[in-house]
Amino acid sequence: QVEMVESGGDSVQAGGSLRLSCALTATAFHRNCIGWFRQAPGKEREGVARTYTGAISTHYADSVKGRFTISQDNAKNTVYLQMNSLKPEDTARYYCAVIDPCGTWDARNWGQGTQVTVTS
Repeated sequence: QVEMVESGGDSVQAGGSLRLSCALTATAFHRNCIGWFRQAPGKEREGVARTYTGAISTHYADSVKGRFTISQDNAKNTVYLQMNSLKPEDTARYYCAVIDPCGTWDARNWGQGTQVTVTS
């Protein structure tokens, strides 16, 4: 069963912004930890940002802190990743996933991902 669908990836110039969306099923969204991850060619997948949908609780990787913001729309069962001041090293395929247990980067039920390309 597909629990989430990512969208919003695009090709942008360095310094630009993008907003990614992760539309989840109600079951996947409700009171769960949801994370954004990314994987660049030849590199391991890494956690970027995570949130707990049942309360205001977010965490960011040091590489994106101050530039990326994770947020949610409870009415739409959607988690967003606002990405500002993008750098070429942010180029990757971005995925969202349910994190279990909360507070870690251990994820299950991955989406198909959306491609972000940042050109210099």
